[in-house]
Amino acid sequence: MSNPLPIRQSKSQSAPLISSGLAAPRSAIAPEGEPTLRLLSYNIQAGIGTRHFRDYVLNGWKHVLPFPERMHNLDHIAQLLGQFDLIALQEADGGSLRSHFLNQIEYLALKAGLPFWASRINRDLGHWGQHALGLLARCEPTHIERYALPGRIPGRGVLLADFDWHGQPLRAQVSHLSLSHRARSLQLDRIISRCNEHSGINLVMADFNCTPNNRDLQRLCAEADLKLPSLPPRTYPSWQPRRAIDHILVSTRVQIESVAALAYGVSDHAPLAMVVRLPACVPIIQQQAAYRVED
Repeated sequence: MSNPLPIRQSKSQSAPLISSGLAAPRSAIAPEGEPTLRLLSYNIQAGIGTRHFRDYVLNGWKHVLPFPERMHNLDHIAQLLGQFDLIALQEADGGSLRSHFLNQIEYLALKAGLPFWASRINRDLGHWGQHALGLLARCEPTHIERYALPGRIPGRGVLLADFDWHGQPLRAQVSHLSLSHRARSLQLDRIISRCNEHSGINLVMADFNCTPNNRDLQRLCAEADLKLPSLPPRTYPSWQPRRAIDHILVSTRVQIESVAALAYGVSDHAPLAMVVRLPACVPIIQQQAAYRVED
């Protein structure tokens, strides 16, 4: 187990959000005292920049070899990330030949001005690839954990982080699940277990590789007391989204203010953005007063 690494704040300016529906201010406090939280889940495809189905064939070499435009794509992604509070990344590279041996998660945290980051290498292919999950945050985690998920082919896992967010205990789990129903079902068993052991707010931010009506996803909601937005946006493929396979699930007591798949063509997945309002936290003094017995 290791701690998140602090990253020096970037002074670069951020570009405006593509969607005007996500207008809540960063780390804002609502008038009722309930903090809002801006979330983003993004499968960045290691900065390859796929924009058409033919690119999977014509640009397949970019999965193992470097190319100059990759850094430009990462800088473009960083402009978006800088506008969120808590970010889950899938298909990042932890430092291999294709990324010029650059840890893309650390680089994005620095460029976006996110002071805390953590990563988990899902598949270690040496110089040929360091397939990784990433978590970027404005609030320092109190606990970071990385655990493997079951599957016929090794290489799936979860990056888990606990926070004290505006006095609220919050657990975020980042993952990228398998395509097969059998493997995905076993993987969700582990995620459900880790949600249920946490009494605070739970967030699961992942490329689930399944649509909202999938029985695996519905079971996750039912057994872990989570919910999806009423109309989950389609995120794949990014150039003509037809399937909602990237999801952010939140505890049922969390209010979803807005959700959108953003038109941001730097991956084969569209980034999924959500603004939520956390339930008001009862101050400790008030909690103590509630248990005081009058003479």
